[in-house]
Amino acid sequence: MGWNATDYAANAGFVPALGAPALELLAPRAGEAILDLGCGDGVLTKRLAESGAEVLGVDSSGPMLAAARALGLKVEVADGQALPFDARFDAVFSNAALHWMPRQRAVAGGVFRALKPGGRYVGECGGFMNIAAIRTALRAVLKAHGYSPESGGGQTYLTAEAFTHIHEAAGFEAVEARIIARPTPLPTGIRGWLKTFRAGFLDEAGVPEAARARIVEEIEALLEPVLNDGAGNWKADYVRLRWQAKKPL
Repeated sequence: MGWNATDYAANAGFVPALGAPALELLAPRAGEAILDLGCGDGVLTKRLAESGAEVLGVDSSGPMLAAARALGLKVEVADGQALPFDARFDAVFSNAALHWMPRQRAVAGGVFRALKPGGRYVGECGGFMNIAAIRTALRAVLKAHGYSPESGGGQTYLTAEAFTHIHEAAGFEAVEARIIARPTPLPTGIRGWLKTFRAGFLDEAGVPEAARARIVEEIEALLEPVLNDGAGNWKADYVRLRWQAKKPL
């Protein structure tokens, strides 16, 4: 994904806002060393830092990291599937990022290595059946126009059972994962959501700029009967995977 920090702030401000329950589950404490995995523009990272913890944010997007640095945060470029840390952190936190990382076993192993003995791993991401309607509509419209429907994929939405299995195999104990249905209001409608979260996929599918308005219009028309309440209010069919786990002492 070629993330745009301005678009993200305008169309996806709900992402960090709805990450509050996972942050509460983490319960950061002053003086702890915490890694924010997939920190994005740093909105939740800042809240972590306000707890008094020593926080490092990592992300693979330069524009998003620039936005985080503008908040005065300590951040670095890093691939969550190849974390370079060894026994450095008391906790690792992640919100709305893990589903962008297809090599889930590599992520789990890297987080395990990054934690000190007894460290905890807490977070939330897209879970099994997340945005199923949106993904189906996107694939259907792309295919109808002769583009690759696979461009609407690229995310990994695990069941709670699969997540638990991967993380227990990585060495974690006390793994607790659950699926949570969370219909999510879209303040700028499905068009704003597509602009922020699927522009990169349209690029990969080879959709020219001149054809995008029509593609988006057709996706919107398919989704309106199921995601629009008839009064102009859109909700995405979000399903979240929330977890907590510990590295043994």
